[in-house]
Amino acid sequence: MLRQTASRPAVLALCAAALLLTTPHLLTAQSYFPGRHPDWERRTPEQLGLDAAAIQRAVNIAIAGESQSPRDLAFNHLSSFGREPLGDAVGPFTVRAPQTGLIVYRGYIVAEWGEPGKADNTFSVSKSFLSTSVGLAYDHGLIGDVHDLVGDYMPPIVLNDGDGEPGDENGRRAKLLFDSEHNRKITWNHLLRQTSDWEGTLWGKPEWADRPDRDASTWGTRPRNEPGTVYEYNDTRVNLLALAATAVWRRPLPEVLREYVMDPIGASTTWGWHGYENSWVHFDGRMIQSPSGGAHWGGGMILSAYDQARFGLFTLHRGNWDGEQLVSEDWFEMATAAGEVNDSYGFMNFSLNDARPGTWTHVGAGSNLIYVDPANDLVIVCRWIRGGAFNEVVNTVLGAMGGGN
Repeated sequence: MLRQTASRPAVLALCAAALLLTTPHLLTAQSYFPGRHPDWERRTPEQLGLDAAAIQRAVNIAIAGESQSPRDLAFNHLSSFGREPLGDAVGPFTVRAPQTGLIVYRGYIVAEWGEPGKADNTFSVSKSFLSTSVGLAYDHGLIGDVHDLVGDYMPPIVLNDGDGEPGDENGRRAKLLFDSEHNRKITWNHLLRQTSDWEGTLWGKPEWADRPDRDASTWGTRPRNEPGTVYEYNDTRVNLLALAATAVWRRPLPEVLREYVMDPIGASTTWGWHGYENSWVHFDGRMIQSPSGGAHWGGGMILSAYDQARFGLFTLHRGNWDGEQLVSEDWFEMATAAGEVNDSYGFMNFSLNDARPGTWTHVGAGSNLIYVDPANDLVIVCRWIRGGAFNEVVNTVLGAMGGGN
């Protein structure tokens, strides 16, 4: 049975006040939802009251702002993160498209460029798909509360030699991952907000090996931070959350995501959520690949800009798709709420935009960026773009709306 969203008069009052501040079209026009891929209606900017010249300027800025990193993403990894200790790739990479993007306004595509149908690595945008999969577990009652201890949900899992908590890495055998004095304090909320400071090794990647300190003497000896007190962007811990979510579902997470989100929002069949060559675990008589949550060493979500834009629309409508609540509003209230330690970060990977409250960006390396602006009913996808150029694209599109809200 799905979890029911409780009534919140104060929240409803705030929403009503926000609606009064939005532009007239949002008070009178119902958003359009595209049908199953490739069914997606286009509108010219003029048809929706946008400045066509400004929209074209935004497209030109995006194309001119293409990332200069190699298009062969395996080579790009080798030349950047591959320099880290134990930084070898263990998941798949693509050869990426040129700079690509979409502008979606009121649900309609008003601009598209590059190769929006090509499926490429989306890197840390994968985290947003992971947190959504955890949200589905919450909605289905598999996770009682995000402040519950993760260890209370985890069975012993057979892991490879070298994986496990400090002092428990030797041999391929059943191991616990939340049993040390430090790790047993970690909650789902800590993992979702990247404040757990979990210690250990997973899929051959120690947590200290992701973006390590330049002083190698600190890698295995630094003092631990109390869970919930320090934010640290760390993909080993993201992969740990993916494994924990797999354990509560006891199903492959890509299968869960497809059934409850990607198929209902009409995504294409070209997307895939990949794990690592060594991230296989045994549940209920079958081998399941735990997917990469952050794609730091390859894998993760490989999908097209069209499917990224559909996901952006899904989060814009706070889990609702054409009247069907796929993920609860409860979950989206938590996912888009600022963290106590990092007030620019919700649940991974909802990057909250300080300059425009109420908006967020799903952010991945490359850069892969999905800007979501509910007040303006706007989603902008840009892939393989420099960050400064992306900010200029967003501001130019908002200018095409007369400044936005």
